Amino acid sequence: MSSFPAGWVDRIFAKLSVTYGRDFVGRWEGLELGEVKEDWRGELSGFERFPASIAYALQNLPARPPTILEFRDLCRHAPEASTLRIEAPTANRERMQAELEKMREILARPKEDPREWARRIVARKVNGERVDYRPLRWAREALQEPQ
Repeated sequence: MSSFPAGWVDRIFAKLSVTYGRDFVGRWEGLELGEVKEDWRGELSGFERFPASIAYALQNLPARPPTILEFRDLCRHAPEASTLRIEAPTANRERMQAELEKMREILARPKEDPREWARRIVARKVNGERVDYRPLRWAREALQEPQ
């Protein structure tokens, strides 16, 4: 089984169908489309690691609908990844430092007991406050106290 994503083949077929219309769609008349797409997945196996090659092929389509072998050749002729430049947004150093400081403050806070909520409910009952029986029961269960 091919490691090339089936969803990618579906998107390639959608693009080629829109671009070429009947010339592309009609090419597979009489054939099981699922088998045709599985053949494309097999031939394009390995290109899942190079999505820029697929994009290049889709942006440089020939005048007539390509076969899988022609499409694969288009992918192979894509510029090398090292020549494709994607500019990363520049980080705002001051903002990044401020966010890191916030994280340090949160991590430095003393850890609250996860059952503190239950202790507060039981304390309210002990102090004579009226407490609904359900939260009181849940609090006692959380604290493993007798009811």
